[in-house]
Amino acid sequence: MSPVAPRLQPVYASINKPLTVGGTERRLFLVSLVLGAGTFTFFGSLLAGAVMFLALYFADPQWLRIVLRSAAAPVHYDSAKLDAIRVLRRARR
Repeated sequence: MSPVAPRLQPVYASINKPLTVGGTERRLFLVSLVLGAGTFTFFGSLLAGAVMFLALYFADPQWLRIVLRSAAAPVHYDSAKLDAIRVLRRARR
């Protein structure tokens, strides 16, 4: 049997390039826009809404990914949950 030559597959840059709006990921832009609009509605101040939008827009782009993953993380310890643990003790010789 002859050895099989490796097969090369082209990978286009557009597949690995993130979709951005104004240099920021689309999710971060949308969350910033919605929170800015919510702040504007709540405080009734265009300045407060603009400050909130700009603060979130220029924030670290990884924070949204961290927040979303932490919300989906399983609970490691639930202090309200009580499971009976069976312990066997052996006598010393």
